Amino acid sequence: MTPAHRETILIVDDQEENIRVVGSVLSLMSYDIIPATSAEQALRRLQARTPDIILLDVMMPGTDGLTTCRQIRQNPAWLEIPIIFLSAADDKNVIVQALEAGGVDYVTKPFNRAELLTRVRTHLSLKQARDHLRRLAEDKDEILGILAHDLKNGIAGIQLSASLLHERTAELPPRSASLVDNIHTTSERLMEHMKHFLANQRAEQLTLAPAPLDPAAVLQKAVAMSHAAALAKNITLTLDPPAQITHVMADHEALLQVFDNLVSNAVKFTPPGGSVHAAVENPSLGFVRIHLRDSGPGFSAADRARLFRRYQRLSARPTASEPSTGLGLSIVKRLLTLMNGEIHLADAAPEHGAAFTVQLPVAPLT
Repeated sequence: MTPAHRETILIVDDQEENIRVVGSVLSLMSYDIIPATSAEQALRRLQARTPDIILLDVMMPGTDGLTTCRQIRQNPAWLEIPIIFLSAADDKNVIVQALEAGGVDYVTKPFNRAELLTRVRTHLSLKQARDHLRRLAEDKDEILGILAHDLKNGIAGIQLSASLLHERTAELPPRSASLVDNIHTTSERLMEHMKHFLANQRAEQLTLAPAPLDPAAVLQKAVAMSHAAALAKNITLTLDPPAQITHVMADHEALLQVFDNLVSNAVKFTPPGGSVHAAVENPSLGFVRIHLRDSGPGFSAADRARLFRRYQRLSARPTASEPSTGLGLSIVKRLLTLMNGEIHLADAAPEHGAAFTVQLPVAPLT
C-alpha cells in the first residue's frame, strides 16, 4: 500500500524555543515539521522541499517576516502556499500589513494550542480543496481540448466532402441535392462553433507577450480576413488609418483575434448591401482608440446588459444564416482586459447599427 501523504509545515522563527513549542504541538497531529531560524534559511528549505503550509514569525532580525513573505510570493511555485503569521505584536496595523504582504491568517503569541491547530487544519483543508479544483479544471480543459481537436478534424473531413458534392448539386437528384445542401450548411456551422470554442480555450490559457505594435496594421489584417465574406454579401468594408503611425502595447496574436472577432461579427450581422467602417484615431491622453461601426440591427437594451457574457445569444441574428456561438465578444473583452485595454459600445439607437470603440495604451517611447 502507498503510505498516506503527511502534510509538511515550515516553521520560521528566530527563536529555536518557539519552533520547538509550536513543532511539538503540530507533531501530535502527525505533521512533518521543517524548522528555519532565519529568512535565508527558510528560502533554502523551500528550494529543497515545498511545504503544504508556512508558519512565519513577523519580528525577526535581519530580514523580517513581512519581507520574507513578499519574497516567497514572488516565486510562482510558492504562490499558493498558505502563510500564517505568528507574532507577539497585536497591532492592527501590523496585522493588516501581514495580510497585504500575502499572509492568509495571523495568530498572536502566546497562542492557544487549540486555536493554532484549528487555523492550521482549516487552511490546509482550503488548500487541498483549491488543489483538487485546479486539477479538475486542468483535466477538464485537457479532455475538452483533445475532444475538440479530434472533432474539428472529423468535421473538416465532412465539410470538404460536402463542399465537393455541393459544387455538383446540379448533377444530383433533387432530394439528394437537398440533403447535400443540408450537410454542407450544418458542417460549416459545426466548424464555426468548434473554431470559436477552441479560440475561447486559447484565450483562457494564452500567455501574452505585449510589445509595441501598430494597431492600424493589425486591423488591416483583420479587415483583409473578412474581405471575401463582405464581398459575398455586397457589403462595403472600409478602413481609415490614423494620420500618423502610433504604436500601442499589445500582444499581436491576441489583438488580431480581437479585431478579427469584431470585424467578422460586423460583417455577419450587417445585411447585404450594407456597410462596415473601421477607423483608428490619433493618440490622445496616452491611449489610441479604434472605432468600428456597422449598418446592422444594433443591440437592444436587454442585449447591452449581457453583451460580454459567454455563450449569450443576443436578439440580432446573422443576416445570411452564418453561425453564431455567443462567444466572440466575451473573448474580445477578456483579451483586451489582459492587455490593459477596454471596449465600449456606443450609445446609439438600434436602427443605427452597432458602434464599438476599443481603447489601448500607447507604447512608451524607447
